[in-house]
Amino acid sequence: MTEKTPPGPRDLFGDVAPALAGYSEDVLFGQEWKSPELSPRDRSLITVASLITSGSSEQLSFHIPLARQNGVTEEEIIGTITHMAFYAGWPRAMSALNVARELFRKA
Repeated sequence: MTEKTPPGPRDLFGDVAPALAGYSEDVLFGQEWKSPELSPRDRSLITVASLITSGSSEQLSFHIPLARQNGVTEEEIIGTITHMAFYAGWPRAMSALNVARELFRKA
């Protein structure tokens, strides 16, 4: 199965917030995500866990496919969600699980 590259910030919301899209694409993904201290795979796992913890489930629709593209397996994503249930709470984990399930069905 070939993973499709998720659309970037300029594609997703550049028409509404061009400055935020530019900062996101150029600074966050262009510089920070490419810095050598962490691999893209590690950054993806950290980001998915952080989004679960903050209750930002809607952002998982972008970051779970990106994590898959960066080498994170479905099993590892589910393991992360399960692990985060103990630290972020069951409702946040269940919300994340619903997003993941829907994305996995589409893949």
